[in-house]
Amino acid sequence: MSAQQHGHPAERHPSPSFPDQGQQPPGDTGEMTPRPDHGEESYRGSGRLTGRRTLLTGGDSGIGRAVALAFAREGADVVFSHLPEEEDEAAETVRLVTEAGRHATAVACDVREEAECRRLMDRAVEELGGLDVLINNAAYQMSQPDGLAGIPTEQFDRVVRTNLYATFWLSRMALEHLPAGGSIINTVSVQAYRPKPPLLDYAATKGALVTFTQAVAADLAGRGIRVNAVAPGPVWTPLIPSTLPDPSEFGANSAWGRPAQPAEMAPAYVYLASQDAAFITAEILNATGGTALP
Repeated sequence: MSAQQHGHPAERHPSPSFPDQGQQPPGDTGEMTPRPDHGEESYRGSGRLTGRRTLLTGGDSGIGRAVALAFAREGADVVFSHLPEEEDEAAETVRLVTEAGRHATAVACDVREEAECRRLMDRAVEELGGLDVLINNAAYQMSQPDGLAGIPTEQFDRVVRTNLYATFWLSRMALEHLPAGGSIINTVSVQAYRPKPPLLDYAATKGALVTFTQAVAADLAGRGIRVNAVAPGPVWTPLIPSTLPDPSEFGANSAWGRPAQPAEMAPAYVYLASQDAAFITAEILNATGGTALP
């Protein structure tokens, strides 16, 4: 699995400046400065996921787009969800997957609703002829400088339903289709372990997903289904300029002095979905850029 050139991580993507972007959620990749790297020019597959039928939530941009691209170049077919207002972003992910010679279907879907999750799962199984990998990646955050006092109920509800309910619903639905050897991979966060008050609702859901991942891994071990998670640190995705008031210092506290690019996250998902991780379950893979996790 090779997604990046050799060399010191701080040199692969030199620390850029992040001017005020002024975007509204969910953000637009094309308006980001600098433009995120999803591995378009760097990721080289080696057949590690050949024929793996994959359902991915939030695959239109950011980590999701990088994962879809990497999976396709490793031989997987992908169905992914996106919000209705993200049609153009989704079309770019479809283009990247199909250019890699694999099947791609984008499904406009609001995963905050159980019926929408059911529709997404049914569509994925229909398009792919079954399911081998579920990646629960869709998430929502909104920074509130006043912390607890500044979080409206509407925001809390959106964060919990997007990040936690959708993962629960889709994981439960996936049991109808995942065979022994199948895999569920959740996206958690460094915020689950190092929560910051402006993101406390987001951090709470990610902490819950850590526990959920480990509990479901124990529950499904008897079926031969592995359940793991990736815990990213700061990653330069459209969510950042559209939800943080000032992105100028984003990621500066990482060991490399910068945030990760989405392309640097994708290999973790490839590994956890591959046979190389056949004995790995209940693992939270630290991709934080140097922040130690328990």
